Amino acid sequence: MQEPAVPSAPPTPPVSLAALLSRGDLGLRLIAGPPAAEVTVHWAHTSEMSDPFPYLLGGELLLTAGVHVPRGAGAAYFDGYVARIVAAGGAALGFGLAPVHDTVPQALVAACEAYGLPLVEVPTRTTFSGVARAVWQLMARARLAELRRVSEAQRGLAAAAARPDPVPSVLRRLATRLAGRAALYGPDGAQLAAAGPEPGEEVRRALAELARFVTGHAPSTATDTVAGTRLAAYALGSGQGFVLAVAAPHREPGDHTIASVAAVLLSLLTGEHRSGTGAARSSALVRLLLGARPEEVVPLLGTGAAEGAVRWHVVHARPAAGTPDPVAASALGTALGSPLVDSAGDVVRVLVAAGPESPGGSREPASGPAAQPGWTLGVSARVAPAEWPAADVQAARALARARATRVALVRHGDRSAFADLVPDAEAEAHARTLLAPLADVPALTGTLRAWLSLHGSWDRTAVALSVHRNTVRQRIARCAALLEADLDDPDVRMELWFALRRT
Repeated sequence: MQEPAVPSAPPTPPVSLAALLSRGDLGLRLIAGPPAAEVTVHWAHTSEMSDPFPYLLGGELLLTAGVHVPRGAGAAYFDGYVARIVAAGGAALGFGLAPVHDTVPQALVAACEAYGLPLVEVPTRTTFSGVARAVWQLMARARLAELRRVSEAQRGLAAAAARPDPVPSVLRRLATRLAGRAALYGPDGAQLAAAGPEPGEEVRRALAELARFVTGHAPSTATDTVAGTRLAAYALGSGQGFVLAVAAPHREPGDHTIASVAAVLLSLLTGEHRSGTGAARSSALVRLLLGARPEEVVPLLGTGAAEGAVRWHVVHARPAAGTPDPVAASALGTALGSPLVDSAGDVVRVLVAAGPESPGGSREPASGPAAQPGWTLGVSARVAPAEWPAADVQAARALARARATRVALVRHGDRSAFADLVPDAEAEAHARTLLAPLADVPALTGTLRAWLSLHGSWDRTAVALSVHRNTVRQRIARCAALLEADLDDPDVRMELWFALRRT
């Protein structure tokens, strides 16, 4: 994965002309042009040139004492003078009353009104350097406030990325900070997750189009304005075609930096290293599909362990709320230390390398993957690759028990038991015979297994199977009738449980 660029610091924000006029020590007065609250100033510049156009960068409060004004100058001179300032992008004009002019020329006032250029009267007691210093002071305060806002946003986004649902949390925090909409789009252009107010149809279509644009073009970012809404799209550095897109009614100077931080975090959350390891995993998948045995493809999975010594856990997981999206599933795999993730429906399956056994055959002290905040996990016993299918069943049963008992994690027990003393072939033959009346109805077998594992609890079994408790009662009654057995007898229950473990 290409390392995402660290976003630069936000630019210095402009200051409102209204804030400058509110400085009582300056005594400035707006005498022409639009309201001061609608005008922003980027810096102050003093010039007595009759044509200041070549010396302006745009956004200035241009200060002049009118030294350049010819004696007897009329409307034509001031009209041309103001037109050149507006053409250069000047934000406002400040006219000093001393030492040349006692009042602001009316022709200048008329020209500024005609061109919509704010005209500020600077009193005799106020120096231009004092006005410039006030502008820089206001800009310094605005920059400090913006840096604080960006810093707080960065901390908030980082905290959101550490939550159990990192992608939705980052999008929610970003949408709140920008007072708008934040959405994550997949490589196919489909919206995977979003937060913030739903925009109108026109804006929604434009945002999706902007996301598709940065997916297929060299620039990693793009902006647009639609229906008065500012749009921006950021191609994530994961290289997998994911795009962060935002829509907000206005855009502050630091908003780009905040969105860039979110893009970096989402890049890390969505990225998968398409390196030699990734290629090896693809090769392992192809070999499995073409009939290779699991133990033959294990060295390609990038675990770093020796061929036959590595052991594995299969993990089944469900989020505490909602259904997992592909990004959340990938984040869970990252937390468990494995890129081998399968998300189907409301369950995520992860294949986790557990490490080898010691030469003496003893297990490592750690019993496998740890609980993950926001998830309910079922963990299989540690198995060899040839036992993956059995471990998958173990993990599914462990997850059902975890959900039924409302605990974060349940592990499948792998201790020796009396049932292990019976030869496998004989035990399996007996199990098939004993459970034959239920063989044609898998729902009955599954319900009986869950019910027995939960000590006959109707409520917990209903939770584990996601059915009503009356359905559980009906199925167990049907099992008792088909098996012609008294399920209240502990000996019967024990025999059935041993048989179910063999199926």
